Amino acid sequence: MQTLIEKITPESLEKAKRIILDNGVIGMPTETVYGLAGNGFSAESVKKIYQVKGRPSDNPLICHVHSGYDLNSLVYIEHDYVYDLMKKFMPGPLTLVFRSKGVIVKEATCGGDTLAIRMPSHEGCQRFLESVNLPIVAPSANLSKHTSPVKAEHVYQDLNGKIPLILDGGKCSGGIESTVLDVTGEIPRILRAGLVTQEMIVAVVGGCEIAEHKETDKVRSPGVKYSHYKPRCETKLFSVSQIDQAKKFYLESEETGKKAYVMCSNAVAKEFGAFNVLNLGDTEEEIAFNLYDKLLEGEKKADVIIAISMPDEKGVNMGIMNRLTKSCG
Repeated sequence: MQTLIEKITPESLEKAKRIILDNGVIGMPTETVYGLAGNGFSAESVKKIYQVKGRPSDNPLICHVHSGYDLNSLVYIEHDYVYDLMKKFMPGPLTLVFRSKGVIVKEATCGGDTLAIRMPSHEGCQRFLESVNLPIVAPSANLSKHTSPVKAEHVYQDLNGKIPLILDGGKCSGGIESTVLDVTGEIPRILRAGLVTQEMIVAVVGGCEIAEHKETDKVRSPGVKYSHYKPRCETKLFSVSQIDQAKKFYLESEETGKKAYVMCSNAVAKEFGAFNVLNLGDTEEEIAFNLYDKLLEGEKKADVIIAISMPDEKGVNMGIMNRLTKSCG
């Protein structure tokens, strides 16, 4: 199969629509990461997603819809606070988990009774979703457990020959996956941290819990159970209080013939002088934006990536630390 990368135009959108209606899958941009998109009403399409990605069969998919789509046709909206969250954060990098009405095929929900839905804010993605006017289920458009793609070329590197089309919407502006929020209870509960933070949610609805995941739990959200986001090289994670140990590990790695790179914020990079550095930037948002891009850059340059953690797990740092722990911990 030939894999084409095409800018988003009326012609490429029509091509993407034909593939989706024919139960195929494509690569699509969102503001967080690129997704591997299929028809949520088609078991055949969903099975192709799992096959192409090599995704575990008990890991459910997020359903993506355009901003005008009728959510009541897919799920039960049981609490008034949900409307406040939708007004504030959607379209955007927030996924809401509802009780499902069962119209999305069971292969996408792994037979569960909930459905995760989001409305991407990426303009090109909205155009695609409006064009097909279907619920599009999609995980990240990479091979399972590999680092998530934030550019069309990243999708191509993993899925060339496996899918017919990648819609090129540029580099993703968010850089890490959406916050996943369970809204089936009286108080919303974060299942996966992201760019919409606990503090932001509390400011809108007055309360927000953080889920504690156990291996025996039924998976209600992607990104919570398995090792994820890993680059194809050795990794090691150090805390900001372990910079001396990180330097020692770097030098030991170089002595054994390994090419080492430190991945850290700009503030921490100053501690490493002339060492090879993958600089993530200054602010939380900038670090999130650069994280996967630098991991994918690093796997091409380095034998070992030495990652330095964030100073705390507040705000967006919670999502960054979730990804760092799963990719480098």
